[in-house]
Amino acid sequence: QPLGLAFGSGLGIGHMGAALFGGGGGGGGDAVSAGLDYVNNAPAAALREDLMRVCHSATWASTMIEARPFASVADLKRYAADFWMAVDEADWLEGFRGHPRIGDVDALRKKFAAAKATGAKVWESGEQSGADGAAEETLVALRQANVDYEAKFGFIFLVCASGKTAEEMLAILQSRFPNPRDEEIVVAAGEQNKITMLRLDKLLAEHGG
Repeated sequence: QPLGLAFGSGLGIGHMGAALFGGGGGGGGDAVSAGLDYVNNAPAAALREDLMRVCHSATWASTMIEARPFASVADLKRYAADFWMAVDEADWLEGFRGHPRIGDVDALRKKFAAAKATGAKVWESGEQSGADGAAEETLVALRQANVDYEAKFGFIFLVCASGKTAEEMLAILQSRFPNPRDEEIVVAAGEQNKITMLRLDKLLAEHGG
């Protein structure tokens, strides 16, 4: 079951939220300030499109838009983590579906090619760079492990893959495979949150002038 964090007048994220969004304030400087200004003042439709690239959950994106303005990058991340951990399982699953399967290099290349034609950024290409150039044997094992994982849990394997090799991702998948579904979906949501934090930094940089 997703964690039910109370909304109320103030979003007290508590120990869970604090661990999830981390201390990252995104650093100072004009670029960060300009990026935050974009988030706070962009037309809702434009920001929704950007936020759906950050985390592919319509409920989460709508809630973030309604929560504006954010006082700081830390405030933005605090709300992002809190809202994500409070949405329903269906919203988590929608968010998961926005990702290509870990190690599916062909799918990533196709997505990158399609985005290049429109000038869009494909953040996943960097996030899964450890799978690019991995030994074919490892990629085959990773693909099969993904199939087995999805058959068991009903959603794709999700890990914050930044800086991880294909071998490390495979080992993580294998270590999580024995989990019961109700535990594993919370783990996966936590990994999505880590990805969201990284992508928020990218979004701020992208609109930071």
